[in-house]
Amino acid sequence: MSDEIKTTVRTFVVENFLFGDDSQPLASDLSFIDNDLIDSTGILELVGFLEERFAITVADADIVPANLDTIDRIAGFIARKQAA
Repeated sequence: MSDEIKTTVRTFVVENFLFGDDSQPLASDLSFIDNDLIDSTGILELVGFLEERFAITVADADIVPANLDTIDRIAGFIARKQAA
């Protein structure tokens, strides 16, 4: 399931924040914040997508880099939420 989550999140990020430019691979451990890929508004868009696509609820306290800064972190966060 984790690879499926990563693929889904990667596709969303490429389409919505890189405007479909997938000419360079988006590494699973690439920091969205440090590399200016997603700003604060983008994080809210990402959260909305995650809630809808993966049927989870993201609390305000969950919106931190430890959960949402890389594809790997997002996949782990979703897995934890779905397991709970």
